[in-house]
Amino acid sequence: MKRRDFIQLSGMGLGSLMLPLSSLGNPVAAEALLDVPLLVGEKKQLADVALNTARSGGATYADVRIGRYLNQFLNTRETRVQNIVNTESFGVGIRVINKGTWGFASTNDVTADGIKKATEKALAIAKANSKFQKEPVKLAPVQGYGEVTWKTPIQKNAFEVPVSEKVELLLSANAAAQKGGASFASSNLFQVNEQKYFASTDGSYIDQDIHRIWPTFTVSMIDRASGKFKTRDAMSAPMGMGYEYLIPKAEDKLSTPTGMILYRNSYDIIEDAVTAAKQAKEMITAKSVEPGKYDLVLEPNHLGLTIHESVGHPLELDRILGYEANYAGTSFASIEKLKSGTFNYGSKQVNIFADKTQAGSLGAVGFDDEGVKAKRWDLIKDGILVNFEAIRDQVHMLGQNESHGCCYAQSWSDVQFQRMPNVSLAPGKDPYSIDQMIKDVEKGIYIAGRGSYSIDQQRYNFQFGGTVFYEIKDGKIAGMLNDVAYQSNTQEFWNSCVKICDEKDYRLFGSFFDGKGQPSQVSAVSHGSSTARFNGVNVINTGRTI
Repeated sequence: MKRRDFIQLSGMGLGSLMLPLSSLGNPVAAEALLDVPLLVGEKKQLADVALNTARSGGATYADVRIGRYLNQFLNTRETRVQNIVNTESFGVGIRVINKGTWGFASTNDVTADGIKKATEKALAIAKANSKFQKEPVKLAPVQGYGEVTWKTPIQKNAFEVPVSEKVELLLSANAAAQKGGASFASSNLFQVNEQKYFASTDGSYIDQDIHRIWPTFTVSMIDRASGKFKTRDAMSAPMGMGYEYLIPKAEDKLSTPTGMILYRNSYDIIEDAVTAAKQAKEMITAKSVEPGKYDLVLEPNHLGLTIHESVGHPLELDRILGYEANYAGTSFASIEKLKSGTFNYGSKQVNIFADKTQAGSLGAVGFDDEGVKAKRWDLIKDGILVNFEAIRDQVHMLGQNESHGCCYAQSWSDVQFQRMPNVSLAPGKDPYSIDQMIKDVEKGIYIAGRGSYSIDQQRYNFQFGGTVFYEIKDGKIAGMLNDVAYQSNTQEFWNSCVKICDEKDYRLFGSFFDGKGQPSQVSAVSHGSSTARFNGVNVINTGRTI
């Protein structure tokens, strides 16, 4: 998906995403998503064609990715099915280092002859590029793992669930919202399966089967008398799970002081739709916030977006080096700040880590798209910046000799490059609940769900909204608020973090369509946290004009 398309579609709403997303592959019948076009042994034989051709052509390194990317998107509104899209994309991407320079080529001709020709093209491209390369590519060493497999530990493959059953669930959520008084309700279900085979001259042959799912909806309430309307989006999180995520479990439900139920490892879309209708109605008459300084209690579904924008992106090494400047800016962080060992990113309560192994997360894999084994590493420790996000040809710039394993390509036809891993805020170590946190706040606002946001090109100054807002007065919830957004800068904000709930409250937020690069690619990434409190943050009223 091109960036201009993504921006346009984001403005149009999720209901309009269905048709353009068919460009992610060729339309197929739903049952074709369960086909097995190649066995593992056949993939290895084809991969060896690329590796052997690369070696004989003078490559000092080569890797090949045989990828089959499957998508199913369902879209409903009220009592109608608006769209169902099934797509498949199948092909091979080959990357080589020849004369110290990268070369890449891809093909959808998944045969020995087609792969040989694509490899020769990659070699020729590298040779041509070498005329302009000032320094040879420096790859951090990586272990060859032989023949291994990894699969998202799903309990129920969403592609095996009949479309009729999934549509019925979405329509039931719409009906539940309308029964609760909603004027309009639309719902969507996104399902992705990446079947990726990676092989390299380092000696790895890695077969991975990766699954992701995202149920979501939007409920609208219109007050005909006043002409006012309010919307409330789902409190679901995109997850690296199977259809079991849509089978609610009582132990995964978390009560909040607002009476709203939030969810951890499973999700009740119907219950959430009922709550959404109720909250949308309350928003119509809720009072507008008074601007000023407040203590903010931010729940994980909301805080995940703030983590994504103010920590995940600014700590990408390629952005720091200026490689993203033309597309999405640079970063206030720098290699000098990291190497000082004293740069204060946040308060001592702030421990933020990257983790490509996090169960249920969108970014969970066994190996990245360079054959590097997934791992966890610290980014911010006790408030101090301690590391960045980097891949094999970058880490030497940090004085490190091991890739962080966060290289990814959105498809077989795209070259892999550095992408954001799961970036999460560690929960508090001491027992501490949301109820206790609310009681400790004299003047504050509880914010749940993500909303509109804005952040500058260096990921420093920002403004964030949310889905629902509740006033906190003298340790108690005092009713809903409207028109809330908070403003801060990254250091000021994270240094205002004074308390984090314990691991019992830990949940994941996710982004299915995180855009980056030119040509643009999207990736999926999660951000975990427990509810956290930030003291003395500046809150503005978004409904007032100057």
